[in-house]
Amino acid sequence: MVFRKLPGVSAPGMGLRLSQKFVFLLFLSGLVTLCFGALFFLPDSVRLKRIFLSKNESPAVTARSEGEARDPPRKAAGEPLKVEAGGKLRVSRRPSVTHDARTLERSVGTQERTQVDAVDGARDAATRDGKEGGKGATYEMFKKCLLKPALGVDRGKPADPQTVQRRDKVREMMKFAWDNYKQYAWGKNELRPLTRNGHIGTMFGGLRGASIVDSLDTLYIMGLTEDYQEAKEWVHNNLDLNSNGEASLFEVNIRYVGGLLSAYYLTGEEVFKQKVLELGEKLLPAFSTPTGIPRGVINLGSWSWGWASAGSSILAEFGTLHLEFVHLSELSGNPIYTEKVANIRKLLDKIEKPHGLYPNFLSPVSGNWVQHHVSLGGLGDSFYEYLIKSYLMSDKTDEQAKRMYYSALEAIEANMVQKSPGGLTYVAEWRGGVLDHKMGHLACFSGGMVGIGADHGTLEKRQHYLDLAAEITHTCHESYSRSATKLGPEAFRFDGGAEATATRLSDRYYILRPEVIESYMYMWRLTHDPKYRQWGWEAVEALEKHCRVDSGYSGIRDVYASTVSHDNMQQSFFLSETLKAEGLK
Repeated sequence: MVFRKLPGVSAPGMGLRLSQKFVFLLFLSGLVTLCFGALFFLPDSVRLKRIFLSKNESPAVTARSEGEARDPPRKAAGEPLKVEAGGKLRVSRRPSVTHDARTLERSVGTQERTQVDAVDGARDAATRDGKEGGKGATYEMFKKCLLKPALGVDRGKPADPQTVQRRDKVREMMKFAWDNYKQYAWGKNELRPLTRNGHIGTMFGGLRGASIVDSLDTLYIMGLTEDYQEAKEWVHNNLDLNSNGEASLFEVNIRYVGGLLSAYYLTGEEVFKQKVLELGEKLLPAFSTPTGIPRGVINLGSWSWGWASAGSSILAEFGTLHLEFVHLSELSGNPIYTEKVANIRKLLDKIEKPHGLYPNFLSPVSGNWVQHHVSLGGLGDSFYEYLIKSYLMSDKTDEQAKRMYYSALEAIEANMVQKSPGGLTYVAEWRGGVLDHKMGHLACFSGGMVGIGADHGTLEKRQHYLDLAAEITHTCHESYSRSATKLGPEAFRFDGGAEATATRLSDRYYILRPEVIESYMYMWRLTHDPKYRQWGWEAVEALEKHCRVDSGYSGIRDVYASTVSHDNMQQSFFLSETLKAEGLK
């Protein structure tokens, strides 16, 4: 009957010619293919695909187009709220690595874990309740995840009078630095204490108030309540995220996104959540590359991006997004942020690595390494830090981060960790198989990093890693103690008879960096060896003597000079990292 309704086909269907049958079958097969394929292009095709895909099969994570990045779909995030905030507030559900922690059993080859205690049950209930009521995670859900208050009992006040006195001194330093910033540079990015004016610079594009946003958590932790309230009001009324100008994706992420996330998780103030989610959306176009590896520079106003390092992306920059972006997904309910950083991790995990090492430069177009220069200092540093902290932040369920971290650490030990003739352990730089026996101040974070990861490696390596952390931290302390000012240079060398000293004039400056002091803080927390507190206090005394000026704190140009020359810059990280680490020992 159907044949009679088809033009060009004779009534007796059995009388079709061979050519007519072929044309008809071709038409029919095309019609079926078109109808079946259309199911996958319908707006709600996800539910239809589930009919045809097995339960264990899921679409691969890929970078979205620029158009999708501008208007990302709002979907519920798949993972429950974790505890650590954005790489700034280092809060953990678990006790420190020196205590026995309850373990979580994991099914082999899956990301699901068994609920083993009442805290997990409460956390999961909080997650369900929060996400049933709206988009994303809430501050109340976060608080239910904590075993202890974020600031500890009685705000972590120590029992011994000497430590109380020293912390009060650090608090006074913070107050002095903040008051001068407020008086002479309010709303600008940083203070110039010698000339008593503000500095804007080009690093943050058109964004302002870097010192304010970066310092929110330090002000709150130190109990500087009035100053914190003023900072919060500035964020609410004056933080303009629609500015036009090329900004470093990395710097905006760690200082603005990280600062706002930390403030939100400490206080629950919705203004911080609203601002950080608004800013997060503006960062997405940076990922619109053939590989999904983001560009180093982005224009927050025009949704365009720039080029970093002659077309290459830098490992320490695109590898230092994971902590913050996972929380952006949690707070927004939109998985796109997690997908972006998961794509980076996936590419880095699969790419061939020379001797297991991660070079510092990668092409965002081809996805290949641009040159074989490996450093644990500048250009590479925080990529490794974010791997171990991603594992810890995930409640020790991110097995990919754990595997990549310990694999990289083994490669670094095998190829870059050296012992000087004087017995100092240091991490050299690797240039295509040739070692440059230099260690940067930035690389001194690695003492603390190796320390916090010590308890999570293989059983036979745990003490080894803690010992390695102590040795690296000791070397970095030597770089301080061997200078005239008792502050460390930007880089120090182990060649030509020199050990832990800068041999080049260009390496002798100190810009109020936190890395050595952060390692003291971590090692004190892990070992309770009083020498780390004492080393930290020696750094406080040196800062007061050589870096404190009439209207704030300034870096110095030569740590080996008995009469210092100041660089006229109070960096925002001095308030948010250096002084905070001093205050947490």
